[in-house]
Amino acid sequence: MPTINDLELQMQRTLSKAQLMFTQLPFCQEISLALFDPAVLHGPIPHEEAQAIVAEPAYWSFCWASGQVLASYIHKNPKSVQGKRVVDIGSGSGVVAIAAALAGAKDVFACDIDDEALNAVLVNAEHNKVRVECIKDLDEVDDIDLLTAADVLYDRDNHNLLDQWCETSKEVLLADSRMKILPSDKFELLETHEARTWPDLNEFEEFNQVRIYGLE
Repeated sequence: MPTINDLELQMQRTLSKAQLMFTQLPFCQEISLALFDPAVLHGPIPHEEAQAIVAEPAYWSFCWASGQVLASYIHKNPKSVQGKRVVDIGSGSGVVAIAAALAGAKDVFACDIDDEALNAVLVNAEHNKVRVECIKDLDEVDDIDLLTAADVLYDRDNHNLLDQWCETSKEVLLADSRMKILPSDKFELLETHEARTWPDLNEFEEFNQVRIYGLE
């Protein structure tokens, strides 16, 4: 089982001063995650390290706004996951998967192609005292009741996956901060919230508006 120290050592291969700390989420305070500690950044980042960060960003070391909002939605609407077999796509830190487990999902799977993200999911799940299984491909799970995904549509290659997800799962919940209109007419807008990525990346204000969509 990986530890927060293992995750920190992995980050330090890219950013030598990197540190992680378990942080309570401002928009979903029921969950704490191992996140990047911005206090360690004093002065400019060396050029080589900056290039390495761009080449292999540790997405899992931040809790993105859409992930927080979707996790909060699940916490406030536990019936959306209770007793269900849930798969979270592009899980990153695992915040949505952890929220589903805390809310009473029968089985929870975190799906991500990044091995370090899956290690982060395991660390964060253990810290929050829930069980989450990690997978790298959606095909590894059968009989999916609910598929969740937060902030995955920034990549246009993922747009074509929407119809596939609708066929694979009985229900789909999406959260997105970058698309005002989804490239599919199968979804309806459920809620809109304002939240920030944590630690705060000072993103454009428009990216703080998170929309939650469900199948019509």
